[in-house]
Amino acid sequence: MTFKDLSTSQIKITEVSSDEIIISSSEDGLKILGNAWFQGYEVIILYQKNIHPDFFDLKNGMAGEILQKFSTYRIRLIIIGEFSEYKSQSLQDFIRESNKGKQVNFVPNLETALQNFKE
Repeated sequence: MTFKDLSTSQIKITEVSSDEIIISSSEDGLKILGNAWFQGYEVIILYQKNIHPDFFDLKNGMAGEILQKFSTYRIRLIIIGEFSEYKSQSLQDFIRESNKGKQVNFVPNLETALQNFKE
């Protein structure tokens, strides 16, 4: 797992990536959050491919637990991926509502993720 600094002069951003799944439980999400928070990051960018598919099944509560921790610590989370593959209407509604705010966003690529932070 690597933390790549993408900070601007106004906000500290990190891109977290790996060749494998790095979040398969709420504890994994908390470890990444804690690591980034300790380093002073305000925004964490993750990739869908690094998150266990169970996260995207809202019924099991994993997403809720992880996202609550990010909200509590006021760390923004941006998840990059292709979310149309998930057919759950509740997940699609959740993604649409999340994208109306700034705390958690689901975007198709890194360029879109960084769009709001350009100087």
